[in-house]
Amino acid sequence: MNLLLKFLSNTGYFLAGYNHLIMILVGCTFVCLAIAKEYEPLLLLPIGFGILVGNIPFFKGFGLGIYEPNSVLHYLYFGVTTGLYPSIVFLGLGAMTDFSSLLARPKLMLLGAAAQMGIFTTLLGAMALGFLPKEAASIAIIGGADGPTSIFLTAKLAPHLIGPIAIAAYSYMALIPIIQPPIMRLLTSRKERLIHMPDPREVSQKELLIFPILGLLLCCFLAPASIPLLGTFFFGNIMKVSGVVERLAQTARSAIIDTATIFLGFTVGASTQADVFLNAKSVGIFFLGAIAFSIATASGIIFAKFMNFFMKEKINPLLGAAGVSAVPGSAREVHLVGQKEDPTNFLLMHAMACNSSGVIGSAICAGILWSFMM
Repeated sequence: MNLLLKFLSNTGYFLAGYNHLIMILVGCTFVCLAIAKEYEPLLLLPIGFGILVGNIPFFKGFGLGIYEPNSVLHYLYFGVTTGLYPSIVFLGLGAMTDFSSLLARPKLMLLGAAAQMGIFTTLLGAMALGFLPKEAASIAIIGGADGPTSIFLTAKLAPHLIGPIAIAAYSYMALIPIIQPPIMRLLTSRKERLIHMPDPREVSQKELLIFPILGLLLCCFLAPASIPLLGTFFFGNIMKVSGVVERLAQTARSAIIDTATIFLGFTVGASTQADVFLNAKSVGIFFLGAIAFSIATASGIIFAKFMNFFMKEKINPLLGAAGVSAVPGSAREVHLVGQKEDPTNFLLMHAMACNSSGVIGSAICAGILWSFMM
C-alpha cells in the first residue's frame, strides 16, 4: 500500500496545479487553431504540442525538464538559447526568397523600413512600464513580426523571457487574418484599396546575383550584430539565384529549414513551464506585443500614403501592411483585402517584395538593438 501511495505521489495527476492546467489549455488551443482553422500550422502545431509536453508536472532533479541540465529537452533547447535555430531558419528563408519584385520596384524597400517603427515605439513603451532596457528591446522586436528574429535577440539580451516573447510573436503572426484587415480598412479609403500596381519590369540574372552580395555588405556593415541572421539569409539566397548549387539550395529550403522549424517550435513551446511562464511580465509582454504589431502594420500603411503625395505612379497603401516580416501571412492578407474590393487586383507579388524587405529590416533592427544594449 505504501508503495502504491508513493507511486501515485510521483505522478503528474498528484503534482498538477491550476497553473499547469491553464497552460495545457493554452497548448490545446494552439493545436486546435493549427488543425481546425489552419492558422499557421507549421508554427502553432509544434509550439502547441511543445506547451503540452513542457507542462506535464514532474519532480525536480529527475533530469526531465527543459531547464534541467543534461536533460534531452535541455540539449534540444540549446539551439534556441544560442540562436542556432533562427540562423538556420534564415538560411532556408533566403533560399526561398525571390527578390525580383523588390529589385524591379526598389521604393518598396521603404515600406519594409517604415513598418519597423513598431519596434522603436514599443521599446519606449516597455521601458515606461518598468521593463529593464534589455527586456524592453527583446519585447520591442515583436513589432518586426518575425519569430526567429525575436527568439534570436531575446536569447542574447533576456533569455529568461524567450518563452513568452516567442509565444507572443508567433501568436500574432498566426492571428494576422484577424489583426491586420481591420487596421488596413480603417487607414485606407476604398479608392486607395482599388489602386492597381503595374507589372514589374524584368530583372536580370546579374542584378539577382549582385543583390545578396551588396545587401550583405551594406546591411552587416551597418549592423554587424545581424551577421548570424543576414549572413545565412543572403547566403541562402545566392545559392538559389546562382543556379550552380541547386541541390544545396533545395536542401536549405526544404529539409534543413523544416528540421529547424520543428525543433524551434517544439522547444519554445516546452519552455513555457507554468512556474516560469505564468507571471505578470508575460501578460505585459502579450499586451505590448499586440501594440507593437499593430503600430508596425499602421506605420507601413501610413508611410505608403505619405509616399503617394510625392509620386505620380501611386502605391496601393495596403502594401505597407506587408512591410512587417511575417512571411507570407501579411502578404497574403494584403492580397485578399485588395481582392475583396476588386477581384482583378493582384497585389501578392508586390506584397511579397515588401515582406522580403521587412525580413531584412527586422534583422537589422535586431542587430542595432543588440549592439546598443550590450
